[in-house]
Amino acid sequence: MSPRLRSLIASIAMLVFLAVYIWLATFIGALLPDKPWVTLPYYAVVGTAWGVPLIPLLSWINKGSKPR
Repeated sequence: MSPRLRSLIASIAMLVFLAVYIWLATFIGALLPDKPWVTLPYYAVVGTAWGVPLIPLLSWINKGSKPR
């Protein structure tokens, strides 16, 4: 698979993942009680955890690319 096609597929996958992730995070966040000691840690974790599932996808993009 060409690197260009691999990047296109990964970009589309990232956009879909992030759209679903953001929707789910805000949906769950709306169900939480309106207390700062609950919402602050939730949004801190959710706001930084989105990158962890993307690590395998990013490594897949770089798989097979040859250094120039």
